[in-house]
Amino acid sequence: MHRISLTRQRLTALAFFGLLLFFSPLIGVFDRPVTLLGVPLLPLYLFSAWALLIALSAWILAAGRK
Repeated sequence: MHRISLTRQRLTALAFFGLLLFFSPLIGVFDRPVTLLGVPLLPLYLFSAWALLIALSAWILAAGRK
């Protein structure tokens, strides 16, 4: 029971972290006409943040099974 509660708390915190990552003023910081290795900065940020959230959720859920 305790492990399920801890996993739920971590996933809730991750959801709030995701909201922060995709918050409009923060996205505006990356909306510049700049490219990094030929990729515009905004799509690079969005896909990187998305991949980070997926990786963190997988890590949290894998740790919850132990």
